[in-house]
Amino acid sequence: MGGGRRPAAAGGARRNAAYWWRRPRGGRTEHLTRPDQQATAVGGEALNGRYEIVAPISSGAMGAVYRAFDRQSGVEVAVKRLLDVRHAARFEIEARLLASLSHPRVVKVLDHSSDDQGLYIVMDLVHGVDLGAILKRAGDPGLTLGDAIEYVRHGCEALSYVHSQQIVHRDVKPQNMILGEDGVILVDFGVARALGAEEDQGTIAVGTPRYMAPEVFAGGTVSAASDIFSLAATLWTLLVGSPPRYGDVLKLDKLAPGLPPELQTALAGGLEMLPEQRISSASAFAEAVGVPLTGDRGHSLAQSLGRPTTRRRVMEAIVRTAAGMFEAAACSIALTDPKNGELVYEAAWGAGASEVVGMRLPPGVGLAGAVVASGDGVFVPECRKDPRFARQVAAGTGYVPYTMVVAPLIRDGKTIGVLSVLDRRDGGPYLREDLGKVALFADLAVVALDLDTFPLSSTGGRTLLA
Repeated sequence: MGGGRRPAAAGGARRNAAYWWRRPRGGRTEHLTRPDQQATAVGGEALNGRYEIVAPISSGAMGAVYRAFDRQSGVEVAVKRLLDVRHAARFEIEARLLASLSHPRVVKVLDHSSDDQGLYIVMDLVHGVDLGAILKRAGDPGLTLGDAIEYVRHGCEALSYVHSQQIVHRDVKPQNMILGEDGVILVDFGVARALGAEEDQGTIAVGTPRYMAPEVFAGGTVSAASDIFSLAATLWTLLVGSPPRYGDVLKLDKLAPGLPPELQTALAGGLEMLPEQRISSASAFAEAVGVPLTGDRGHSLAQSLGRPTTRRRVMEAIVRTAAGMFEAAACSIALTDPKNGELVYEAAWGAGASEVVGMRLPPGVGLAGAVVASGDGVFVPECRKDPRFARQVAAGTGYVPYTMVVAPLIRDGKTIGVLSVLDRRDGGPYLREDLGKVALFADLAVVALDLDTFPLSSTGGRTLLA
């Protein structure tokens, strides 16, 4: 831990991903890059006739990042190109979900697209300096205690929000934390996964060695605690000047003498090898470090109609929990209007939630209508190839899923609505065994709804199809 000077925030800071600028004296813009971040240029290329590629920024396991000019908005953006088209479904599913995130400490995903050369995700372009570059420039060998803790507090704010939305970042490190005028922004969600997701068999764990939690490195289950390990390793790096090795926490007194005892305890708790013994949440880590988080910021991915508060909370809890249990990118609950039999989408979570909530479907329309009519749930491994799938309904919401499960909500032998689970976060299909599990959850949802206490009001919603 050194007495490095406090680094000033980069001028003109705005949000982005995986790209940072430094503005030296005289106003000239200088691009900071590292040898491991070289990408192949695609000069002058325009994606979908809109995003004009300007220069390469970086490359990684999942793709390459470019600086681009958005001809429609007239601003510069960051474009990440998927290198392995085998992950196309997962890429699109993640992009749609990440585009729903909105928090001042999290990079904003603007768009996703594809062309003959691959798939792309478009993000805000942050102007700032990543914490790795700041450490290299100002570390002695580490940053001041106050600076390091302040930057990590910002990281805790970002992760607290992200984790509350059922997402794990999986590559938290100084280079993915950009310092701008308004503080630190967490960037590069290209390898984000659902809470509780496991690595695909036969693949290499995605992340950065020495910041990667042991369970992630071993290809096990990822969780919020996995990101906490990476954030604790980041704090260690900012204080000591280099990232820890597994077991280094036992040498903390020698590597960073003079740290307050409570901070040593926090680092030890964040760097526990076993996730079940590790500090499990960003808010708990912030408190352990001595900078408790205050207030909630950011847009919730759970949306619902403007019903009484208790009913709204129950509805949102159902779709949020279902999405987490079934590793879904979207989930919704619709109830039948007793007056006309229409399905009213009362609540939704994830990608497209705002567009789905309030939608009304005439009786019998689409998979949801068929499930209400028959009382039997359905699973669809490939929606876009299934003749029962009402593509025009999905297109009306702006969300056309790859795979889905629709289970009936049955009360006293009568189907009163449906629970829909869309798109596995790993890009795989939903299968018959998933239908049984979703149906069990749907039974629990009916009990939670307690429709005797909260009768359906048919005053809300909009009819999608006449």
